[in-house]
Amino acid sequence: MTSKNAAESGDVERRGSVTPDSWADAEARYDALGPTAQAVVREVARAMAFDREEYDERVTGNVVETARQALFAETLAVRVGSRAAFDAWRETYPDDVRVAGSDNVDRVAWHVSPAAGAAVAATFQNEPDAAVATVRRMAFNRLYRERLTTGGAE
Repeated sequence: MTSKNAAESGDVERRGSVTPDSWADAEARYDALGPTAQAVVREVARAMAFDREEYDERVTGNVVETARQALFAETLAVRVGSRAAFDAWRETYPDDVRVAGSDNVDRVAWHVSPAAGAAVAATFQNEPDAAVATVRRMAFNRLYRERLTTGGAE
């Protein structure tokens, strides 16, 4: 998995660490998070004082899968930078980029997926944490979800 793009400059901050270079990398990372998701859900249920009956009723495979999806998304690498830095990067990026937000704001957060051959971005003015969270949700839902949750081929 890529740790840092050589094109990143001091004008761009990187949050998160995972940028799967291939579908095999993405699938391995997603698969590895299964036991972690189970442990997180189990501990949260324990903290909520679920008894065995309530646990069995409420903690379904879907609940654990949702936790795994959130864990995967939250580790994705997101670049945060100025509009100028994003525009300069985008000029050299050969693949599709989906951008949410306004063209009239000063900052952009974006995730590049070599595995999917695409990127997603969200513009923002003052809330980088919210923009990063938005980009991670967009990336999982638009770039990774179908392939990782169904095992579907490209």
